[in-house]
Amino acid sequence: MGLETRAGAGAAPRWRGGFADGLRYGALGLPLAFVALPLYVLLPAHYAAEYGVPLATLGALLLAVRAFDAVVDPAIGRLVDRLFAGSPARLLAVAAAAALLLAAAFHGLFFPPVAGGTALLAWCAALLVAAYLAYSLLAVLHQAWGARLGGDAAVRARIVSWREGLALAGVLVASVLPSLAGLQATSAVFAVALTLALLLLAGAPRVAPAPAAQRFDWRAPLATPAFRRLLAVFLVNGIASAVPATLVLFFVRDRLQAQSWEPVFLAAYFAAGALAMPLWVRLVPRLGLAGAWLAGMALAVAAFVWAATLGPGDTTAFAAVCVASGIALGADLALPGALLAGIVRGAGHGGREGAYFGWWNLATKLNLALAAGLALPLLGLAGYAPGAREPQALAALTAAYCLLPCVLKTAAAALLWRWRHRLDEENPR
Repeated sequence: MGLETRAGAGAAPRWRGGFADGLRYGALGLPLAFVALPLYVLLPAHYAAEYGVPLATLGALLLAVRAFDAVVDPAIGRLVDRLFAGSPARLLAVAAAAALLLAAAFHGLFFPPVAGGTALLAWCAALLVAAYLAYSLLAVLHQAWGARLGGDAAVRARIVSWREGLALAGVLVASVLPSLAGLQATSAVFAVALTLALLLLAGAPRVAPAPAAQRFDWRAPLATPAFRRLLAVFLVNGIASAVPATLVLFFVRDRLQAQSWEPVFLAAYFAAGALAMPLWVRLVPRLGLAGAWLAGMALAVAAFVWAATLGPGDTTAFAAVCVASGIALGADLALPGALLAGIVRGAGHGGREGAYFGWWNLATKLNLALAAGLALPLLGLAGYAPGAREPQALAALTAAYCLLPCVLKTAAAALLWRWRHRLDEENPR
């Protein structure tokens, strides 16, 4: 199912689908997911608590940097395609430079050499830009690498599941390591994991460099009908997944009144997602990529409808909801990327995977921004505030956490159902 590959004058192994190939390719997903959680979750609280940065100032800075990060992804995709068209040594050298920049920026953000005022804000802004750019380059490169390996629908799903499964492992580690070992140890572990992942990637299967690139408009992916259809489903489904991710801690603390269970719920969710991905891959030959993804959406809707019936003390039931929605997460992680890889091939744009994944990553970041921008203001208008116990406020929280994702998931499923035959034609079993 794989393609013959080579590195320089020698020959790199073809994709055989075993543990070694999966680990060599997928390992980079772990440190990339590992670094994302501290940057997005821990950093704002760290700067507010340790350095007294006002929340309004910090929020404006983070919004500006994240907006810049999102809009440059298509340009990063073009750069990645150019790197793949050149020598493997140059590609890996650029990846190593980006990794070094990311590790240094991560450490510098949490341990700034300046204190207070404008200097601290300027330091934070500069290192965030560096970290986000390096992260985006590595993420798009990693995604495009996997898409270029080819294979049928099941093989492409298996390749993506290695990347996303190890990414979930990175999230799990990052969720506990800072509190257990501190930020110094977290920074060191991240640097080591990133180094090992790049060493493994250097020996991973890869396709031969493409011929000299033709001129390729960076907007061309958006002119591809199949990509536009998939991107529409991905955006609506992504917002549906990001809304509960934004609100889950509020739901656990105020609706369930079970704050001490938070680590259990999060671990159950992410572990179920990682363990479920091989199951979704097994369904692909029978249902197709689109059909299997539809099944995952249906499971997510059922889980959140169940969650809407829960109240204070229903911890065991909500743990089961976390497992069910985590299993559905496995479909969201393993299948859309495999569909995208097939669409790139079907459009005759092999060698331009980076351009497609640049737009794909922009959509991913837009999902997170839209989820927060949609759910939080609506909750505020409905009278909810953290710590609320009034029935009206808790009803609004339940509607936002449970029912809004169901509406959005159902809309995404309707779009996918409408276009499933066309998408599966691009992704033969």
